[in-house]
Amino acid sequence: MGYNVTQKLIQDHLVEGEMTPGSEIGLKIDQTLTQDATGTMVMLELEAMGIEQAQTEVSAQYVDHNLIQEDSKNPDDHLFLESAAKRFGLYFSRPGNGVSHPVHMQRLARPGKTLLGSDSHTCANGSMGMLAMGAGGIDVAMAVAGEPFYVKMPKVWGVKVTGSLPDWVSAKDAILEMLRRHGVKGGVNHVFEYYGPGLKNLTAMDRHVIANMGAELGATGTVFPSDEETKRFMKLQGREDEWIELSPDEDAAYDVHDELNLSEITPMVAKPSSPGNVVPVEEVEGEGIYQSYIGSSANPGFRDFAIASKIVENKHIADGVSFDINPTSRQMLIDLSQEGHIANFLQSGGRLHQAGCNGCIGMGQAPATGRNSLRTTPRNFPGRSGTKEDSVFLCSPETAAVSALTGVITDPRKSGFDYPDVQDLDEPTVDTRLLDEPLPYEEAKEVELVKGPNVASIPEMEELPDEMELPVLLKMGDDISTDEILAGGARVLPYRSNLPEISKFTFEIVDDTYYDRAMEQRDKGGHVVVAGANYGQGSSREHAALAPKYLGMKVAVVEDFARIHWQNLANFGVLPLTFKDPAQLEEIEQGDVLVFTGLREQIKKSPVVEAEIKGRGQTIKLEHALSDRQIDIMEKGGLINWVKSRLES
Repeated sequence: MGYNVTQKLIQDHLVEGEMTPGSEIGLKIDQTLTQDATGTMVMLELEAMGIEQAQTEVSAQYVDHNLIQEDSKNPDDHLFLESAAKRFGLYFSRPGNGVSHPVHMQRLARPGKTLLGSDSHTCANGSMGMLAMGAGGIDVAMAVAGEPFYVKMPKVWGVKVTGSLPDWVSAKDAILEMLRRHGVKGGVNHVFEYYGPGLKNLTAMDRHVIANMGAELGATGTVFPSDEETKRFMKLQGREDEWIELSPDEDAAYDVHDELNLSEITPMVAKPSSPGNVVPVEEVEGEGIYQSYIGSSANPGFRDFAIASKIVENKHIADGVSFDINPTSRQMLIDLSQEGHIANFLQSGGRLHQAGCNGCIGMGQAPATGRNSLRTTPRNFPGRSGTKEDSVFLCSPETAAVSALTGVITDPRKSGFDYPDVQDLDEPTVDTRLLDEPLPYEEAKEVELVKGPNVASIPEMEELPDEMELPVLLKMGDDISTDEILAGGARVLPYRSNLPEISKFTFEIVDDTYYDRAMEQRDKGGHVVVAGANYGQGSSREHAALAPKYLGMKVAVVEDFARIHWQNLANFGVLPLTFKDPAQLEEIEQGDVLVFTGLREQIKKSPVVEAEIKGRGQTIKLEHALSDRQIDIMEKGGLINWVKSRLES
């Protein structure tokens, strides 16, 4: 039996374990990606672990999230990141150079390589024939240090692509169709691999759109082959010599089978407040909008902007609509300007923003309370936009542009407009002047880290106690996202390098009394939270594990976890447990006290852990999925302590 592309990539990088689905494997990581919302903590972790120099082929630090400089916090942290990139031997992408994922694809991605990023949408670079995965920052720090990345061996979900996209339908509609079918947890513990004759009708940036939102499916990653289209894209970027062909064997097998006929896809939209809440656009036609937003890593290509530009050319947006244009890279912004597309946007009434993540992460462009926002971004979890009571719909650039003109959500096929004929440029701009190359080691080791007043070192983490009585401070439902655990946005993200401060925002969307109650309980032994299925979906930000840990959370008990958040909890010494019988979730109430005895021995002996509900004489059975290595990490209080103990021994 031959191998598919995912299996080939894993086999080439396997350093520990066996390729048996569900078992833990260790993978050699060739490249890493960090951005400023997560990278500050990664750099502090490298410092805390005593790392001298990056051991990867390529590591890059991007500044794309925290671009608003309303005070000194963000610019101070940018200087810290620049100094850390120089000190540890990383590429440094300066503010204004663009969103990490498309910039990495343009300049550094290479077929056949592995990429680990402290951003869940790192999987976007699977469009380039890479195994690209999101992870918590400390996993990325370990990879920078040359350590393997440990993950459960995924199953491979083969998606045969046929046909070609009709007019008014784009790659965003294709991935929304996949989310309509499978939801936000359908892809957990799978890599989606796209193959088949229809791939010739998808450009490299189309593939980026589909791979990017594999994160919304809950997938470990998304993989495309490296073919002639990949070669064409790399040639346009002046990097054809780095291209290799990578395709599935003729007799390759897949664990799960699916087919995506591009010709049958219609314009789609994800309704509030989940990327999995997908329906055809025609089902929500006529809904009024306050905002139409084009950009983000989920629609970063020249075509995505150019087609919107041609739709609004010589027209004007509807009264009362904010038409927000968010270019995704400096190279793209230059090309859009030279081709007249920026002028089209501006004459139509559009608002131009700098190249970066911006509104996608709630860093500006927040919608008004009680008004609908139509966006080409990848996520619409509650509060992610920066507005607590937001109402965000996700769509394609075609739908967003047409709807900006009509003032209501509109199926672009029914607009009466001519479909624009837009092609990628034959000679796109290549400009690397805001992407600084790593310093040679002899220069790098002399660099001092520049720490502003907002940079706080990571507090010491205590070991896992053997006996605990933990009150349940929160009981929550299904699909709690990391945005709900710890919000993004302009209020919160500037404190990403200051754990005591950022922890004050923990769970505020769920229960704004949590912080005070957790602080009261912290010195009394800590607490536990309880939730339903798919806990921790969304962003890879490890602050969603670190902040509750800082506030005394010792255990999380849920029906099941999203992959990255589960790993983040384990990495920081918070014990992630699931119900052996999901029905027992209903037996626990907020305010109950869970009693754990002989816990360290329990997790060593068996995957089953017992806890008593104090005062009821009732026992609940829980399970952990920790490997022996992770149990050792858990006992020591987290990965940082574990690394220190290894370096000291």
